[in-house]
Amino acid sequence: MLTSVRIQRRQSEIRQALAPLVANEAPNEDETRQIETLDLEFRQNETRYRAALIAEDTERREAGEELESRSDREYADIVAGFEMRQVALYLDEGRQFNGRTAEVVTELRNQGGFRGVPVPWQALEVRAGETIASGTPDPISTRPIIDRLFPDTAAGRIGAQMISIDSGAVEWPVTTSSVSAGWADGETANVAGPTTYATTDRAMSPDHNLGIQLRVTRKAIKQSGAALEQAIRRDMAGAMAVEMDRAVFLGTGANGQPLGVITGAATYGITSTDAGAMADWSAFRAAVVRFMTANAAGSPSAVKALIRPEMWSVLDATLVSGTAVSEWDRLLKNIPVGNIAMTTNGLAAPSGDPLETQSLLTTSAGGVAPIFVGAWGAIDVVRDPFSDAQSGGLRITALATLDLTVARPAQLELITGLELEAGV
Repeated sequence: MLTSVRIQRRQSEIRQALAPLVANEAPNEDETRQIETLDLEFRQNETRYRAALIAEDTERREAGEELESRSDREYADIVAGFEMRQVALYLDEGRQFNGRTAEVVTELRNQGGFRGVPVPWQALEVRAGETIASGTPDPISTRPIIDRLFPDTAAGRIGAQMISIDSGAVEWPVTTSSVSAGWADGETANVAGPTTYATTDRAMSPDHNLGIQLRVTRKAIKQSGAALEQAIRRDMAGAMAVEMDRAVFLGTGANGQPLGVITGAATYGITSTDAGAMADWSAFRAAVVRFMTANAAGSPSAVKALIRPEMWSVLDATLVSGTAVSEWDRLLKNIPVGNIAMTTNGLAAPSGDPLETQSLLTTSAGGVAPIFVGAWGAIDVVRDPFSDAQSGGLRITALATLDLTVARPAQLELITGLELEAGV
C-alpha cells in the first residue's frame, strides 16, 4: 500500500476520534491532553502526506506506462510459449490444452469463426529455443502490424508488412493529391489558392482462403517434446510461406487467388517500364531516378530490388569494358546487398527469344510499407479423421484467410524486358 494512502486512512481515524471529544463542552484533563495529542499528530500527518505525494508522483507515472504496455507484452510472452505439439495431440487423441497454449486457444476462440483449433500467426516463427517444459522461449514482440510475413520470404525482405485483421473489410485512405505553395505577387496580392485534399481507399476483403494439408505419422505423434514441435511448425510455416510469397507477386486474381502486385501492376497503378536491352545497372538506375524524382525515395540505398538468380549470374558475368568491375558491382555500389532479394518463387521464369526477365523495385516512403498483406484472425487447424485412419496417422488442414493491396503505387516500380542473352 502506498504511504499516502496509509496516511489518509490514519487522518480519517483521527477525525473520528476527535469528533466526540470536541462535542464535549467540559472535557477533563485526560480528554484535553488526548485532543492536543491527536491535533499534533494530524498536523504532522498533513506534512507527511504532501511529501508522500511528491515522492510517489514518479512511481505513479511509471505505473501508468507499465499498465499501458503490459497487455501487449503479456500476450507476446504467452504466444512465445504456444506449443504446436499440443495442437496435434488434441486433434489426435483429445488431450486437453494446458499452460500458455490453453490461454491462447481460449482467447482466439472467444473471437469466433474457427471450426478447429486456432493457431496464432506468431506461433509459426521458428524459434531458437523450443518451448519444452525445461526451456525458456525467446520473447516475441507483438504489434498491430506484424513486421514481416516470415523471415526468409521475398515479400518480407522487400518491405511487405502483414496486418492482423479481426473481421470485416479494411480500407486505408491514401492521399492522392498534392498541396502546393505560392508567393504573393505584390503587397496586396493573394497567395496560392486552396488545394483540394483528395484520398483514395485501398481496401482488403476476406475473399481469399489459403489451405494446406499436413500428415503427422503415429510415430511422430508419440514423440513428445521439441522434435514434434519443430516439425509441425517448420512444415506448416514453410508450405504457407511459399504459397503466400508466390501469391503476393504472381497471384492471378482468379480461382480464389488474390491479385499479385506484378500480375496486377496495371490494376494497382504501378509504373511498368520495358528496358528492352541487356540487363545492366543503367536499367536499375533509371528506375531509381524515377523513384527519387517522385519523392518516393531519398537515395538509391532506400530502394529494394527483387530479382531472379539468372539475372545475378548475367550481371556478375558482365564486365565494364576495360575494367574488372562487373555490372553487379555497380549495382551493389548504390543499392546495398541487404536490399536485394533473390527469388525463383516470386518472379516468373525467364522466357521469350531472347530470354527476358523482370525485376520489382520497392521503397518504404515515410515508414509506409509498399505492400500490405492482411490476415484475418488466426490459422484454423481442422482434423481429417478418415484419410490416415488405417495407419493411425493424423491428417490436419490449416486454413488462412488472406488478401493484399498496394497503398501507394509510387512506391513500386516494375522493370520488364531485362534481357539475359543477346538477341539473334
